[in-house]
Amino acid sequence: MTTITYNPQGTHSINITDEIYIQGGEKSFEARIYQPEGAGPFPVLLDVHGGAWQGGTRLNGYYMDEKLAESGILVAAIDFRVAPEDPYPAQVIDVNYGARWWKNESKVYNGDPSSFGILGVSSGGHTAMLNALCPARSDYIKRPLLVKGAQVDASVDYYIGISAVLDSHARYLYAKDEGMENLITGSLAYFGDEERMKAGNPQYILENGEFERLPTSLLIHGSEDANVPNHIPANFELTY
Repeated sequence: MTTITYNPQGTHSINITDEIYIQGGEKSFEARIYQPEGAGPFPVLLDVHGGAWQGGTRLNGYYMDEKLAESGILVAAIDFRVAPEDPYPAQVIDVNYGARWWKNESKVYNGDPSSFGILGVSSGGHTAMLNALCPARSDYIKRPLLVKGAQVDASVDYYIGISAVLDSHARYLYAKDEGMENLITGSLAYFGDEERMKAGNPQYILENGEFERLPTSLLIHGSEDANVPNHIPANFELTY
């Protein structure tokens, strides 16, 4: 068996390709794949973009994804449904499917999904954490993986959150107190009301013991972040 090796100082050349990972029905969505050149096999990572649950694309983190691939990580950054047309939990369903798809498909790109992580930025960090905590939750696994013989789940070995919205309800209340209309609008467009913010809230899932897994997690947060105040990731860390 070939052992996965990873050197963060690696300097791989990379190949970048796009592949449709969700197709059929009214909408299709693409993944951008950043593949290191070399013998491999490479550890595998799924990048979930932010955009206040309403926008953004798989290209949001292209520079970061390129650098991760150059260091020797096989990365896929995915597009998915967004609000207001597709409210919660639509993008969690898509990301859950994306995790299962990428675990299976990564082998084609010289990846080894026995080391599989998920990375999310801002609202993408919220979506990624819901999948990390609850990879088999019934309302998140509604999209079947139509690959013959594929036996994969959406669980992850590790999570990386960058300015992640880990308490969607507390962030909404903060936005109301500060009069941040864009954040208020984004929260309501996706969740609809406060009850759904609580239902799809990583912090509450932790506090209520509703999680299925607690993967190793790294939270990266700026000390002057005005969009997600520091008490949110700090409280999440303490609860975790």
